[in-house]
Order: sequence, then C-alpha cells, then structure tokens
Amino acid sequence: MYVCVCRAVTESEVHDCIAGGARTARQVRDATGAGGDCASCVRKICAILKRSEDLVTSA
Repeated sequence: MYVCVCRAVTESEVHDCIAGGARTARQVRDATGAGGDCASCVRKICAILKRSEDLVTSA
C-alpha cells in the first residue's frame, strides 16, 4: 500500500527506513522523499512510527 502517492513510497519502504534507524517523519522524508511534496502523508508516517515504537517498547 502506498503511504506517499506523490513519491510512490510504500508502507514497506517506510518500515525498512524505520528498521534502518529512522525515528522521525523528517528522517523518513530525508531517506525516502515521502512527505516532501504535498505532505498529506506525514500523518500516516507518524502513525507508522508510533506503531513501530509501541511494538519495541512492549516487547
């Protein structure tokens, strides 16, 4: 599923970016370009970051 339609960034790419160390929407943007155009996907990126953070802290 696409997270960022403007840059054709998928949810898998965002997860890979997080696995590679990204912890903020800005870091995801810098690595993938997602959120760099219209920024409507930034909320989705933040939600993915929160879910991944919640998974790490609950493990």
